[in-house]
Amino acid sequence: MGSASREALAAVRATLTPGLDAQSGAELLSAASQIGGSSALLGALADNSASDATKSQLIERLFGAASAGARQVLTAAVNQSWSSADELVAGIEELGLRVEALSEKNLADELLAAAATIDSNHELELGLGSKLGDPAAKVALVQKLFTGKLSVAAVGVVTHLVANPRGRRISAALRESARVVADQGGSELATVTVATALSDAQHGRIAALLEKSAGRPVRVTTVVDPSLVGGVRIQIGDDVIDGSVSSRLDDLRLQLAG
Repeated sequence: MGSASREALAAVRATLTPGLDAQSGAELLSAASQIGGSSALLGALADNSASDATKSQLIERLFGAASAGARQVLTAAVNQSWSSADELVAGIEELGLRVEALSEKNLADELLAAAATIDSNHELELGLGSKLGDPAAKVALVQKLFTGKLSVAAVGVVTHLVANPRGRRISAALRESARVVADQGGSELATVTVATALSDAQHGRIAALLEKSAGRPVRVTTVVDPSLVGGVRIQIGDDVIDGSVSSRLDDLRLQLAG
């Protein structure tokens, strides 16, 4: 996000409270979808030259059926200055995820579980990622797959991300959403990629080191990727620590080619 969008998002995040209605998160996700799907509406709400009163009235007119909490967050969001219209949509989506996290404590773990399920089925991943696929059919598929296995909130988030890919791979979008949810709960989310599965002791040592570095709890998800050959790659937030053998081999090849 651009600097203006980061400031806008931080300002609205400061208004989020656990007292928001339980349905407010889902309503914000739905609003992000509706706003992102209408260029005219998005243009009006993202227009920095329009008055706050005009945009607030538009929110009340279009989303009057939503809960008071959702309307309050939406109004606060559109009355900020964002770096771009697309980042306004991304911001509303993130706010929806953060509100969901306030009432669903296991949401990050559920989103990671959904991502792992999709990653483990190549045909499912391709089907959900296909630009030619019917969006309604994709939504029906994930609802059939996850209803009863994940919470209502988690199924709602997966459904939203499948219906609104915005150029993202579904598993990547789920992991980023899980990171946002974990952050709202006061923890970091780290993905540790290794060539072979870690022992419990190794997992614990990595988690302890990451928590010491981050200064707060860290949820560690392990991904096994034999192509790394050896070593480990760690991603926490936007930071990547790549100590894999394959990375070192790639560096050596570049040096030799130079």
